Amino acid sequence: MRILVVDDDPGFLKGIARLLRAKGFEVTGYSSAEEFQAYADLRDAACLILDIHLSGISGIELALQQRRSGSDVPVIFITGNGHKATQDAAMAAGCAAYLEKPCPAKTLMDALSAALQ
Repeated sequence: MRILVVDDDPGFLKGIARLLRAKGFEVTGYSSAEEFQAYADLRDAACLILDIHLSGISGIELALQQRRSGSDVPVIFITGNGHKATQDAAMAAGCAAYLEKPCPAKTLMDALSAALQ
């Protein structure tokens, strides 16, 4: 299964990709929503993991764009700046899970497992 990850923190992106690969997933990472839009192929994507606070297009806006284009790929939002309003916006965008950084590996894997059900 292929997981697409969008996060503008190179260290986090590398770490999450390493974790997911160790768990047997194929991972494609993007450092911005714009890079994702230019290069992502959702045809075989099992899940999107999106940072909410990206420079440029936000993770929430990216998820909404994907929904409007007909995508039903589940989305897990992750953020380092969690606020109630942000969580509410993420839930309204139809996310499968909302996680705050730093996120324990088990919490992420549990959310991913639930999203893939």
